Amino acid sequence: MPTVQDIADYAESTASKLGIRKYDIYGSSVDETSVQVDRGEPKQVKASNRSSVIVRVWNDDNLLGVTTTTDVDPDGIELALKTAQEASTFGAKEHIPDFSPEATAQTAEVTLEKRSPAPVSDLIEQLIAVEKRLLSAHEAIASVPYNGLAQRDVDRFYLNSDGALRNEGRTYASLYLYSKTEQTDRKPRSAGAMRVNYSLAELDIEGCLSEAAEKTISHLNYDKVGSGKYRVVFSAEAFLSLLGAFSNIYNAQSILDKRSLSTPDSLGTQIASPLLSVYDDALHPENISAETFDGEGTPTRRISLIEQGVLTHFLHSAGTAKRLNTEPTGHADIGAKVSIGPHFYHVLPGESTDPAFSLETAENVILIDDLQALHAGVNSLQGSFSLPFDGWLINQGKKISVESATVAGDFSALLKSIVHVEPEVEVTPGGICPRIWVDRLSVTGE
Repeated sequence: MPTVQDIADYAESTASKLGIRKYDIYGSSVDETSVQVDRGEPKQVKASNRSSVIVRVWNDDNLLGVTTTTDVDPDGIELALKTAQEASTFGAKEHIPDFSPEATAQTAEVTLEKRSPAPVSDLIEQLIAVEKRLLSAHEAIASVPYNGLAQRDVDRFYLNSDGALRNEGRTYASLYLYSKTEQTDRKPRSAGAMRVNYSLAELDIEGCLSEAAEKTISHLNYDKVGSGKYRVVFSAEAFLSLLGAFSNIYNAQSILDKRSLSTPDSLGTQIASPLLSVYDDALHPENISAETFDGEGTPTRRISLIEQGVLTHFLHSAGTAKRLNTEPTGHADIGAKVSIGPHFYHVLPGESTDPAFSLETAENVILIDDLQALHAGVNSLQGSFSLPFDGWLINQGKKISVESATVAGDFSALLKSIVHVEPEVEVTPGGICPRIWVDRLSVTGE
């Protein structure tokens, strides 16, 4: 692949030849190797190289044309620029995207050191060994139907005709294990775990194995739960998945499109319990897939979303920031339309040591470990949700797995019903979060 400077040089010369005065280019390339196994044998081995380059051209009337390509040699870039130039004739005439005013600003100094990939044979050998140990962790564990060990090498760049030129690369590896039980006259039970790190050598394989085994075994002792209102404790992963499902609350594009629970006037209002503070921090040291700039070249940074229950910031692209008279925050993805998304959540832990909020002493509390069917059970425009979950009914430290149940409610009411944020945090692939205690949520059992 040509260097970013090479691409910039022949993009500039080609644009000059075509009479294009304003353009930008964003590209990424992913080299990935992944393996799956089944009862000690390789089930699937995949290697892929995926690349995508998005070219945007503004014509003399400031209308925008967009095209994509996978070819970054001089001929490919020339064709893409020419195609985008032709498409600009039909560009939208309202809310036209522009360069980010921070596309040439200094990015954070973050060391993104690439690791060398492990041989495929090592991936297979490691995963076979882990599967064998998970199967032997308990006689009821009959299979590990979903598993995967993968490593990725990612490169990305951004450049524009005003002189912006950014590029970065990183590597990371991931492990996923999901085991299933079989017992006579008992329902199959299952649980999973995932770990991510910079390389196979740094991956917490033991932790992933232990978590998958412990969760699966804990679900063997299951029972029905009565329907009613419960004090519910969300695991870090469960709370972050729910927070992500309702991200339109702080997504400026959703707000401007009137597809949000917030309005432009919502900033500064109390939307949650004073116990809750939420940040989006792409550069957090625990974020394995850290990015120093977004799709528009805007530097990423730590953004306060909710501060002691008060909505403090929206996530912005250059376009939404301009419309709302503020600054872009580094959360844009460019394409035919610019979209906005979070990077890495950081929910701050609480300080209370009230014994009433200990799972060792609490009575009739439901601990939700994993929420399911978020694609179907969430109405993000109304703020409502009704979701199946994996979890346990807890009485004074004794855990009984919930056989089958759903949790339902209104997300805005849930945020205001938070009664405790635990002092210890958990690192997940999507962010850092402690367990969150919420009062009187509706749970429907079988």
